[in-house]
Amino acid sequence: MASSFESDLDPALFTATVTSLAHSFGDNTRRKIYLYLRENPGATAAELARHCDVHANVVRHHVERLTEGGYVTYDNVHKSTVGRPAKGYRVVDTNVAMEGSIRRDALLVALLEMALERLGPQAAEALSHDVGMEYGRGLGLTANSNESEVTVKAAMSSIAGLLTAHGFAARVEEDATSQSVVSDNCPFGTAAQHHPVLCAVDRGLITGMLEGLGAKSTNVTLTSRARGDDTCRVTA
Repeated sequence: MASSFESDLDPALFTATVTSLAHSFGDNTRRKIYLYLRENPGATAAELARHCDVHANVVRHHVERLTEGGYVTYDNVHKSTVGRPAKGYRVVDTNVAMEGSIRRDALLVALLEMALERLGPQAAEALSHDVGMEYGRGLGLTANSNESEVTVKAAMSSIAGLLTAHGFAARVEEDATSQSVVSDNCPFGTAAQHHPVLCAVDRGLITGMLEGLGAKSTNVTLTSRARGDDTCRVTA
């Protein structure tokens, strides 16, 4: 006999719950940041970077994801040195409340899927690519500290870290002629399986990040599990 929980379980809400949790807490560094902030409210990006042994830019991307989910916020911390105030991060509620962000994510996914269906495959893929490229260009410009031209190899290494901070679980693979970023996790979840045009976001993201980082080349090719390939891979 099914339990009350099982009989009352809404499959769409359950899927949204899992997606929301993975979106916000699916990365080990992100979990470390959240748990550290529970015990150390007001910690800065530099302090979090030391605790997690990652670059401060990576911390900022993780904190941005936690902030988007409504789990973390910040206050300006006035410094004794010259410059802009630092941000002191803290958790919004030590008892993690999921329902609000879960229902928001479920609504956004439903809106996205309907929009893609009404656009049609060609327009939807072009839109996905353009959105990814604009967002990726902004990430690349933020991470590019010296604004000088960098090699594609160096840029792809930075890109893997930036994508991992956004839930892609990415790594770099290379051979004698090319470098690839392989993603072991898709933050779009089942939406990408239903709408493979979303994979164009990945291609646009990396093209945009290469441009923002000042790479010598921004030409990339894409393979995708949602489209029947063995891996989700963008190669430059």
